[in-house]
Amino acid sequence: MTLENTAVLPAPVAEGPRGFVRDGLLIACAALMAVTLYLVFFWAPTDANLGVSQRVLYFHVPVAILGLFSIVVVGVASVAHLVTRRESWDSVAYSAAEIGALLTSLAIVTGAMWGKATWGVWWTWDPKLTLTLVLWFIYVGYLMLRAYGPRGSQGARYGAVVAMIGAIDAPLVYYAANLWRTTHPSLVVGPVAESGAIDPRMAVALVVALAAFTLLYVYTLIERYALRRSEASVDELYRRTA
Repeated sequence: MTLENTAVLPAPVAEGPRGFVRDGLLIACAALMAVTLYLVFFWAPTDANLGVSQRVLYFHVPVAILGLFSIVVVGVASVAHLVTRRESWDSVAYSAAEIGALLTSLAIVTGAMWGKATWGVWWTWDPKLTLTLVLWFIYVGYLMLRAYGPRGSQGARYGAVVAMIGAIDAPLVYYAANLWRTTHPSLVVGPVAESGAIDPRMAVALVVALAAFTLLYVYTLIERYALRRSEASVDELYRRTA
């Protein structure tokens, strides 16, 4: 490598307003998480049938919903990348896929814990559970394809196909308990949730928990996107200097 083709990394610059937005989002997330913990463990009543194991609801439901939402983000961002050819959209898709895979894994694990306490078994091939497992495999397939498949725009196109399949699976997972005869409880949040499905105080705690995890998701996505862009810059620098 000669001196002429040696690139120099730019000096770090202050983030300015973006840094304040991130810090504010993190503080708001931490405060709302603290409120959530108080509501879950000290304010919301204990379920008369399930006992203390019911409190996993306040963790399981938010991560499950955000896991479904994240695959939709991956699909939309992937299509936007194909249309605009902007690498920033691909970075959003890749970042959302990593976070979504983690959230879906947590949803499956916490669901198994809840299922053991409720049904006496860790797993059953219930339609909702099975479709959630399919979604997990879609996430894993997307990440493996992006890691080991073709690089550049070709890999992004292949990933977009996988992401669109996941985006189709997401609403099926969400409405599975209402579409088929299933042992999984019906929806307790959302437009088709059963009226009076849970105690009002439980519903308040669940909504606050969902808001807290949503803020955490947004903050994590912003940070992972920034890291992804940095990784792309380093890769580009390496290709130029190799």
